[in-house]
Amino acid sequence: MTVWRRVRCQARAWQAERLEWKAEYERFKAARRAAGKRGEHPDVDHPGPPPTGFALLPWLLMGMGAFSNLLQGKTPNPLIGGLGLLAFNSLYVYVTFRAFHRETREAVSTRVALGLMGLVTTGLALGYGGTWLFFFPLLGLATGAVLRGPWLGRTGLLLAAYAGAISGVREGGDAVNIAYGTFLSSMVTAAILGLSEAVRELRAAREELARRAVEKERLRFSRDLHDLLGHTLSVIVVKSEAARRLAARDMDAALGQITDIESVGRQALTEIREAVTGYREGSLATELTRARSALSAASVEPVVRQSGTPLEPQTEALLGWVVREAVTNVVRHSDASRCEITVDSGTEQVRLTVTDNGSGTPVSRPQPGIGGTGLKGLAERLAAAGGSLTAGPSPRGGFTVTAELPVQSAEYAEAVATAPRAS
Repeated sequence: MTVWRRVRCQARAWQAERLEWKAEYERFKAARRAAGKRGEHPDVDHPGPPPTGFALLPWLLMGMGAFSNLLQGKTPNPLIGGLGLLAFNSLYVYVTFRAFHRETREAVSTRVALGLMGLVTTGLALGYGGTWLFFFPLLGLATGAVLRGPWLGRTGLLLAAYAGAISGVREGGDAVNIAYGTFLSSMVTAAILGLSEAVRELRAAREELARRAVEKERLRFSRDLHDLLGHTLSVIVVKSEAARRLAARDMDAALGQITDIESVGRQALTEIREAVTGYREGSLATELTRARSALSAASVEPVVRQSGTPLEPQTEALLGWVVREAVTNVVRHSDASRCEITVDSGTEQVRLTVTDNGSGTPVSRPQPGIGGTGLKGLAERLAAAGGSLTAGPSPRGGFTVTAELPVQSAEYAEAVATAPRAS
């Protein structure tokens, strides 16, 4: 019962593979027809031969001559001939159906079955000759389907020489044709199936790359949107609280805060549109201006110092993300009254430091020395650009975020292609 269940499971697997191949082939034909109408080349690859032994079964018709001799009574000892024919066909089906998967193709049982095919073929060729010699090309076909790699050529030559020698002993003049047919069937089968397998692997690799590209784009968008919304909503909440406090005693100042909220909201809409299209590139000067506004609205004294040489746009983009994330954490979590932002750029390296005098407690601790998920994402992004990010409590109290980047690094464009995660 177990064997029968295994056979049924294997048959269902073969049928599923066959149906999958037929679906791919139908998609290829439809794409080819559509491209033909447009006068273009189809952008879908040919699926190749079916990845099952069904593609090799029609070659068993080469043994019809031997089967015909059995039916017509031209074969001596027909019982032995019939058993030999049955054994050869069974081994052929077993070997060819196991040749399309690397694990089963390289299994010991497959190699043993191939060896038994050789013995059966030799016995039938020596015993009967004639049309029974055509089993040698079938043996070469099965050999080419199973064997791959550098030993294939040598094995094909040895098998062809062996088939020619046996045919010469049995029939004489037909030995060259049998040897040539055996070598050709083994080499051509190995080449076609090897190329077909390579095409399937390349197609699978391309689909995996496409899937990863989609995941990367989703990650970029989620990081960018999360960071944009986190920072913007924090500023809006802080300015709304300031407007509520000022409304009772200074309506003009409250209206100023409300005007800032409107400006922040409009700018956020623009940035979200840019993030969706993937063209957003941060500016350090813009982020520093926003940082001053957000800190002032949260009753945190901003101190900004910037010195050194001008920076490349890619460098400013990465540092702008650091300023945005660090200031957002100061406004949300630090309970600080003062925040210092220092940018010092030299000829080889630029350093950005954001220090507050708050509680010195990070948002969370996913890794030692790194704060929330936004800082963790920034650390990964700066590391990809050849820089580093450190974050932790300051010795004099408060919390310090330090970012260092090499100047004019070729990796910056790739590093800023996706936005970092926000906390």
